[in-house]
Amino acid sequence: MTRRIAILTHSTNPRGGVVHAMQLAEALCRQGEDATLIAPALPGQRFFRAPHCETLLIPAAPAQTTVAMVETRIGEIAAAMRGQRFDIYHAQDPISANALANLRADGAIPGFIRTVHHLDDFADARLARWQDRGWQAAAMLLTVSRLWQEKLSRLSGRHVHQTSNGVDHRRFTPQGDQGGQALGLPDGKFFLSLGGIEHRKNTLGVLHAFLELHATRPDVRLVIAGGASLLDHSFAHGAFATVLRDATPEARAAVRVLGVIDDSAMPALYRAAHALVAPAFMEGFGLCPLEAMACGTPAIVSAIRPFTDHMAYDEALFVDPHDPSSIAQAMARSLDEAEHRRLSQLGPQTAARFSWDRVAEDHRCLYEVFAEEHLSHA
Repeated sequence: MTRRIAILTHSTNPRGGVVHAMQLAEALCRQGEDATLIAPALPGQRFFRAPHCETLLIPAAPAQTTVAMVETRIGEIAAAMRGQRFDIYHAQDPISANALANLRADGAIPGFIRTVHHLDDFADARLARWQDRGWQAAAMLLTVSRLWQEKLSRLSGRHVHQTSNGVDHRRFTPQGDQGGQALGLPDGKFFLSLGGIEHRKNTLGVLHAFLELHATRPDVRLVIAGGASLLDHSFAHGAFATVLRDATPEARAAVRVLGVIDDSAMPALYRAAHALVAPAFMEGFGLCPLEAMACGTPAIVSAIRPFTDHMAYDEALFVDPHDPSSIAQAMARSLDEAEHRRLSQLGPQTAARFSWDRVAEDHRCLYEVFAEEHLSHA
């Protein structure tokens, strides 16, 4: 029997949770389910790419602060979903989960599923409470890595189902456009950092490492792309600008911040990069390194979970994210031709272990369990 499945996410931006939501909805539809991807959107906003599934964009109003935005979005999503009817309600973030929790409290829906990609440390008590309620009110909890499965199990005292992320192997391959002129990429070898300038992504550590490397390898470049976010990262931007301002003119000229780029250009961006530098302090899973590896681009990642849970130590270059010199040494190691060739050849094999179709199959089984345990007597 075909089920109507609502996959809800917090925005239309190209962030990991949104990518997961879109890829999951598309894969479910390929397998015969009736999945709809749902997100709030400001006037004129659309998803970062056109999804191959049904969508519902909920009209959203601008807000002056993060707290006001979260409160407004919860109300907007709840109001829009009150008139919708689905068999499965599946939230990918705290905002949409709180909206569904409100509907559950009102008796408008029998319950919902929540995937926790990671949990943030919020200084604002209201944001922290919304984050906690977003998973506490869910009837079934999912997460994308063994690390967060263990953490959430300890916090909740409940069983948490581990799923995963996948890789779109039709798009992310070693073959294809190797150029980057249309993206404004520098000539020669460049290291790529994704996610914009954020503390959690350790962009400042990447900059320190690059400046250390550039002192002995002035031919290399650093490109930073992405950065679409609902959160305020102005402090990280300020710290980054200060360090870059104090660098030599030659080093400053070797750093390029592109901002958000079109999703269609991502495979070419990965392929054009010498290596992806992703020494994050914390991740839910780490999708970008696998996409880069699928394109034959070596990945430099933190020697912490969840990376160490789903990558072997010979499959990427592992670093201490708190030590810029460790990152710089890995960047230098990637410049060795033999090491770069080995990692480039191994990357697609590593990425092949991850498939969105397998992720969707796992979810279909979990939806069956959820329907039997929580909906059969509703």
